[in-house]
Amino acid sequence: MNYETIIMNYEELKKRISASAFRSRFLLTLAERAYVAEKGFPAIRAQAERIVREHLGPAHPIHDGKQTPMRGHAVFKAQHATATCCRGCLKKWHGIPEGRALDEAEIADISDLITEWIRDNSGDLSNFPNTPDLFS
Repeated sequence: MNYETIIMNYEELKKRISASAFRSRFLLTLAERAYVAEKGFPAIRAQAERIVREHLGPAHPIHDGKQTPMRGHAVFKAQHATATCCRGCLKKWHGIPEGRALDEAEIADISDLITEWIRDNSGDLSNFPNTPDLFS
């Protein structure tokens, strides 16, 4: 999926979640914004993908519906805000059926939506320290 498609999908989702009092209440804390600035979006995207793959990827995730904390990492908040926190939400909001493993394209699309929400909700990060990834 190209970046323009991700943005289009995110913009469509953003309209839908803005109507949800629960989904629209999530905001990044100052500490979470500082973490995003320090790590950079490529690292955040990689973390999102790992979390999605491990916690949503299986056909029957362990503790499904309870596996995503409400705080502790920007990705967790973004998952709740984008309805990518459990297989039930993936089915209801994104039309991804339960009971089968996510394919690579779905994992990538979900990770991209999460990252785009974080990017959209991070604001200006220029005042935070940034430690570039020396290995990328």
